[in-house]
Order: sequence, then structure tokens, then C-alpha cells
Amino acid sequence: MVNRIVIAAPASGHGKTTVATGLLAAFARRGVRVAPFKVGPDYIDPGYHALAAGRPGRNLDPVMVGEHLVGPLFAHGASGADLAIVEGVMGLYDGRTGAGETGSTAQVAGLLDAPVIMVVDAAAQGRSIAALVHGFRSFGNVRMAGVILNRVGSDRHEQILRDACEEVGTPVLGALRRADAVAAPSRHLGLVPAAERRAEALASVDALATLIATSVDLDAVAAVARSAPSFTAAPWSPIAADPVPGSPVVAVAGGPAFSFSYAETTELLTGAGATVVPFDPLHDSSLPDGTRALVVGGGFPEVHAVALSANAALRAEVAGFTGVIAAECAGLLWLCRTLDGQPMCGVLDAEAVMTPSLTLGYRDAVALSDSPLAPAGTRVTGHEFHRTTVHPRSGLLLSPAAGAAWAWRGADPEGFATPTVHASYLHLHWAGTPSLARNLVAAAAR
Repeated sequence: MVNRIVIAAPASGHGKTTVATGLLAAFARRGVRVAPFKVGPDYIDPGYHALAAGRPGRNLDPVMVGEHLVGPLFAHGASGADLAIVEGVMGLYDGRTGAGETGSTAQVAGLLDAPVIMVVDAAAQGRSIAALVHGFRSFGNVRMAGVILNRVGSDRHEQILRDACEEVGTPVLGALRRADAVAAPSRHLGLVPAAERRAEALASVDALATLIATSVDLDAVAAVARSAPSFTAAPWSPIAADPVPGSPVVAVAGGPAFSFSYAETTELLTGAGATVVPFDPLHDSSLPDGTRALVVGGGFPEVHAVALSANAALRAEVAGFTGVIAAECAGLLWLCRTLDGQPMCGVLDAEAVMTPSLTLGYRDAVALSDSPLAPAGTRVTGHEFHRTTVHPRSGLLLSPAAGAAWAWRGADPEGFATPTVHASYLHLHWAGTPSLARNLVAAAAR
């Protein structure tokens, strides 16, 4: 099994993404083949990881796919790599609300038997950092192999912090100064995706590589990764047992407006027998030749609403498309009649608008209606993350009889499902329910 480390923190905002991305880029500069991973459902951090590593950033989410798949998905994503770096989510022990350790960085570290390096924002701390580090190390069963200090103020400050960590037997593997911060711009749902600012993102990643190489003991980090015990898991495979014949063309949306997707989605579609062709709804005036199905994932169409609306030729083609469509979150908005007043594709008789409130969380859902993605009764666990709402023009709520996609506890039926369209706010990691890919490819072939 590949050498591996997990980058964790006491809470969000301590600098996990800065350190993980910088480590990936710094080791890649050395010629090390690095494999990047992110705990949880987040799409944006893996985009920066991919730029740093030169290979897809992948998610390890035991809530979405089940803990039994974490090891196999890791083995699949780390194939051919020398070093795997796993960026955690939130604080080390934070997971699904009300579910204890489930979905946490600590759980994934345990499932991978991987040592943990803690990133700590030390801007307002002195010797008290020892209590914080000792508490995190002793609370659970993770093996904390060291600390990387972030936002250190001076040489004197750094020495105080190093001495404190030494008191509790935790080595300091690096220290980043406050003045050396390299930041990516953010917006209403977090960082701006790398796909929306590729040139600037590449420059940021390059700067992070230099910062980490000069601030962190890379040899010590590599030694920690080598200390991970032997761990074997059969690599996950996206190949369906019975691929659909005929190689129907499945067009998958991408580009700046639709950058939220898991690498396994296209792998599963290909493994189910599809010919997968990417397209960019911002810039492509028509669908790929021979398209039989559309897959339109998440992203920020509200930011690009004017440009998406201006692509009238593509909108008209999608409105008249007679194949099958699977859309989630951003894809749902693009299929509506309007988004913040801008004309969209009009596949769905609904209007979408931005809202001031954030809808966020895991959902245990059941399909209410048959669709090309899943038959009624299919059970999945997905994730919602948006600041928009969709108003069907026939009323504010959908009922199962009207063709809602999903239901989950405590919420009204959600989304749209017809024999040819499945559109919903629910983000899914298809590796957790691989039948979704084969269902869609089979529907496309029909």
C-alpha cells in the first residue's frame, strides 16, 4: 500500500487546504508521484489538489459511499503513486451531525490506518498549544505524528510553540509565518473553484509549493508517511458486471459553471458501456454529436447566469432534447425556465432564485418516482449544499404524484423525476450506488 498521511486540524479555517495543496505541489516538484484525497463531500478543494498533483483529486466520504468502500476507493485513486495525502474535513473529530465519529477525518484516518499531521493556527496562542495538541491526540485513537504551525508571528513566537509541543511529545514539522499567506478567493459557498480561475489557481499552487518547501521539513513528512503500517485493500473498480452494449454517447457538463463532479462518475459511466464526451455549457453552442444522455452536475451557474443565458443555441437544443437527463443542484437550476430572471433551458417548468440562507447537510433519501437514474424505492445518502431555491410554476411544493425525485425525513418532496429526466438538489457519489450509472446508460441506449 502507498505511503500515506492525513492532514487534519482542530477546526475549519486553520489552513488544511493551504498545507495539503502545498505539500502535494512541493512533493510533485521533487518528482514524487502524489495522489490527492479529500475527506467528505467537498468538490472545491480537490480541484486545487488536482492542479498540484497532476492527477484527479478524489473524495473519501464514508457517509456517502459507506465505510466499506473507503479503503477500495483509496486504493483505486492511489494506484501508481508513491505518496498519498488526504486532507481532512472541518475539525479532526467532526463528522455527520448526531452520528459521532461517522464521516470525520478521524474515522477515515482509522479506516486507512494512516498517521495524522495536525495543522494549527497559532496566531493567538503560546504555550497553551500544548494543551490543545495533547487533548486532540488523547481524545480518540488517531496516531498524531506531528504538527505544522500556521500564522506564526516571529522567531520568538515559533520557539515558544515548538517548546510547548515538545513538552507533550509532539514534533513540529513546519511553521508558516503570517506574512507568507497564499490565499484563494472565496464566495458564498467557499473557495472559488480552480476551474474558474485556472491561470491564477496554477500560480497560487506554485506559490504554495515554494512556501511549503521553505517552511516545512518535507523529509520529516515523508518519514511520517513511510511509517504508516502495511494496509491492503482490493482497488475499487468502475467496470459494471454487465456493460450496456452499443456505446451510447453520454455528454457530461463541465467548465467553469459546472465544475462540481466526482472523478468516479465518468469512470462509472464508461465502465457501464457509455462513450463519455465532455461539453461546456458556457462556450459550446451545441451538444456533442450523437448525444443520447446528459449528465449535468454541480457548480455555480448563478455566477454565470448571464453567460449561460446568452448561449441561446445550446439552450434551445437542450429544451428540445429527446434523450435522457440526470442533473443535480447546478444542473437543476440550468434546466429551469429562469435563474435569477435570466432565461435558462426550460426543460423544467420552474423558476430558480438565489436566497440569503444556506441549505446544507447529508440526506438519507428514497426515490419517489421512476426516472432514468433510479427506480422508485431506491435508497441513497447524498448531500445538499446551496443558496438557491426552485419554485415550480404549478405550485411551491411537489407531491409524489407530480413526479418528485426524492423524499427524506423532515422535508417536503424534492426535485423532478420523469421517464426521461431526473433533476434534484441532492449531490450523490455514484460509487456508493453504482447502479445509477448503469441505469442511465441503459436508458440512453434505449
